[in-house]
Amino acid sequence: MKKYILTLALLAFAFAGAWGAEEGFLKGKILKIDKDVIITERGGNSLTLTLNGLNRESSIALIDVLRALDKAASDDAIAMVYLNYDHFSASQTSMEEIRERLLKLSALGKPVIAYGASLGNGSYYIASAADRVFLNPKGGGALTGLASTQFFLKDLLDTLGVGVQLIRHGKFKSAGEMYIRNDISPENRLQYEELLGSVWNAMVADIAASRGTTPEAINAITDKLETGTAQAWLEAGLVDGLKYRDEMEDYLCHLFGTDDPKSIQTVSLKDYASKLKKGPASKKIAIIYAEGEIARSGSDLVGEKLAAQIEKVRKDESVKAVVFRVNSPGGEVVAADIIRREIELLGKEKPVVASYGSYAASGGYLISAGCEHIFTDATTLTGSIGVFGMIPNLGKAIRKNLKITPVNIGTNDHSSMGSGMEPLSAEEEAWYQAEIEGIYDDFVGVVAAGRNMTAEQVDSIAQGRVWAGNDAIEIGLCDEKGGLMDAIRYAAAKAGLLNYRIVAIPEKEKTSLRSLTKGNKDDKDDPLVSLREMLETPGFNAYYLMPYIILN
Repeated sequence: MKKYILTLALLAFAFAGAWGAEEGFLKGKILKIDKDVIITERGGNSLTLTLNGLNRESSIALIDVLRALDKAASDDAIAMVYLNYDHFSASQTSMEEIRERLLKLSALGKPVIAYGASLGNGSYYIASAADRVFLNPKGGGALTGLASTQFFLKDLLDTLGVGVQLIRHGKFKSAGEMYIRNDISPENRLQYEELLGSVWNAMVADIAASRGTTPEAINAITDKLETGTAQAWLEAGLVDGLKYRDEMEDYLCHLFGTDDPKSIQTVSLKDYASKLKKGPASKKIAIIYAEGEIARSGSDLVGEKLAAQIEKVRKDESVKAVVFRVNSPGGEVVAADIIRREIELLGKEKPVVASYGSYAASGGYLISAGCEHIFTDATTLTGSIGVFGMIPNLGKAIRKNLKITPVNIGTNDHSSMGSGMEPLSAEEEAWYQAEIEGIYDDFVGVVAAGRNMTAEQVDSIAQGRVWAGNDAIEIGLCDEKGGLMDAIRYAAAKAGLLNYRIVAIPEKEKTSLRSLTKGNKDDKDDPLVSLREMLETPGFNAYYLMPYIILN
């Protein structure tokens, strides 16, 4: 009898340290992540009009997912996590944060099992955090590494007779290069090579650590295209077995020591997250979301609208601390500065901690540079401290293609400056350049003050260059690697809070209908859409905006 008890104790010890599939060991519920789980920053519902009709999508807020997984770690009723990576959708940085929770669950003796039919860079990144990764015998996919496709439109615009004058500060500020070049600049190529390399290296390091191998081995498998069929994934040592769905069901029964699948209790991630406790209403930590492209109007992130919400938080005595969650590539200069000013005022009254999502670049970085502490994920895109403006010249195109002759009449020498019908004169271009230089100097000054650096130090790492999160920490643009929950805990400590309620500002994404003509939420990354918008609004606009990045 003593020997039997000792054996069980040894099994339990082995399970807690490095999980093994001991039959009949698991007791409790399975937390299932397998029902088309779409994870976004704020969660909510959206309606999309497609060729197949009206499609409704429901997403879960990242904060709810993180809190649910943290709760599961200490919940004796949860025995394990089952992840179907085929039905999992999240940004790279969100996967990075979720992945850390899955690893924590495993370390606490709550195994994570991953299953699906299609593996690639992103899906394998999240799946590799599991103790066991299984693949459908007829499934497959490939690890390929990261790539960015860029389009250069100068030849097309020349053919149409459209001229574009780009005025900028920052040799890496490449957001407008596609309109004035027919090939990538050396600075932009260097920037992208190092940026993609940094993001990929972070992913590979995590994968290698989880699979008990080295980054060099993962890169060798990738470079030699040793993935593809399910059998190839197995032979490469990247998955632990090949199973059909019914075989996975049998496997789960084996883990719980039963022959009856119906006897295994399960709870979905969405249902589990819906039962999270709220905390006292008198002690709140507000998450203020700055998500999307910053604009003065007509955008999800309107400067004055968000500023008003920030002001309301500042005056709310029940809010004791704030996490400023930034997921923005930047945008219009004035709109960004309006937000920055309100964050500055807020920080004088309450702790304000920044947390970065997929990107906090250019204007997205400006609005948060003054926060007292900045957390970033390793794969976040940030920096891009620079400014640019573009002025299209449509006069020649109108004459050439429409056979219409525009005639400008004005009261002064430069009345038609920026009309979009004639190119800028040398004097006008110099005037705009001076404006850009002033805006850049202001940007550098904001960062220098917020990060306790000199203007010269900021300028040396600025020039419009985009950095990955790990690199941004090394050069002083961010303080430490960490996700949304890390920022919340830091803010709570600064405010002296042990028990608190988390509130979102704005609360949820509103239901919207995106038409076929306007495209989807990713249109901002399409250079042709950006060109359309620029041609529809002639004149000069200055932007704190990172370059378009389309990852393959």
